[in-house]
Amino acid sequence: MSYQAEYIWIDGTEPTRKLRSKTRIIADGKKPIIWGFDGSSTNQANGHFSDCVLIPVFACPDPLRGPGDILVMCEVLNADMTPHPTNTRAAAAEVAKKYASFEPMFGIEQEYTFFQNGRPYGWPEDGYPAPQGPYYCGVGGSKMPGRDIVEAHTLACIRAGLGIEGTNAEVMMGQWEFQIGVLDTLAVGDQLWVARWLLERIAEEFDVDVSFDAKPIKGDWNGAGAHTNFSTKQMRANGGWDAIIAGCEALGTRVKEHIAAYGVGIEDRLTGAHETAPYNKFSYGVSDRGSSVRIPGGVARDKKGYLEDRRPNANMDPYLVTRVIVETICGAASAKPAAAKKAPVKKAAAKKAPVKKAAARR
Repeated sequence: MSYQAEYIWIDGTEPTRKLRSKTRIIADGKKPIIWGFDGSSTNQANGHFSDCVLIPVFACPDPLRGPGDILVMCEVLNADMTPHPTNTRAAAAEVAKKYASFEPMFGIEQEYTFFQNGRPYGWPEDGYPAPQGPYYCGVGGSKMPGRDIVEAHTLACIRAGLGIEGTNAEVMMGQWEFQIGVLDTLAVGDQLWVARWLLERIAEEFDVDVSFDAKPIKGDWNGAGAHTNFSTKQMRANGGWDAIIAGCEALGTRVKEHIAAYGVGIEDRLTGAHETAPYNKFSYGVSDRGSSVRIPGGVARDKKGYLEDRRPNANMDPYLVTRVIVETICGAASAKPAAAKKAPVKKAAAKKAPVKKAAARR
């Protein structure tokens, strides 16, 4: 019996790219193959030479259709089979291969905001809801709009076999988060894009839109980020503290390059308020959510583990983020002798935090 394969790809919309997809019917026993699409309709080509190519790179069960149907994440190539300018995965693959010996691993905390009729979902038609405070990990009453969508999305990710680690309501009413990890450089990007597609597809059924904007509501409301947890085998090993500190120091040497890769609207979100550090200043510290990079308290206690880069936006491209982090931290480690000079933590350990998994959650 034939089955349905939903081909998913990233388009060329600026300043923030969007997801597109279409269905191919495949004969029983056959695997997804190369396909094409009209790039002039996705901001990826002009009408005079519009053919673009889809190359499957990741597949998983489709939890929204019948048994045997699948979701297929694709890279976009030009007609001559070279990477399309909008294809950020190809460069990430090169970096992942170059630094494979470090065994880099990621966990990404994807925040997002539900909207309906131009306002955050659940907000009153006029004015604002009660100030932030009761919404983060809250429960009960009308203050938690969107939980039914979140539950449906979580179950879909589990059924698809994605590495979803958890969900929670966020600080602003109508804002939520899910976590994907712990996965390697390419897998975390592939699975995050598929999880985003599932979220938007499921929200269709509720007549709700999903916004990944970094600052969806101006003023005294939290923005939306994609805190990125990172480790190498050296960080995870006993005595990995020095490698963690070296990683933090390396991130501080390429601030502009990272900010440029971390999503549109980062200046509006990284202001120094709402648990952020200013976008143009770099800092790191133990258990400090006001730092650019946080070292969890449990990691400081164990002297091994991972670091959390809190700067990426909710609208970031995970292929760009993982590439630049691996390039910076593993590249710096490769350039230094094994017995590198120890660097002090810039901020004091403010408070203790519980031990967490490699892909920490807020």
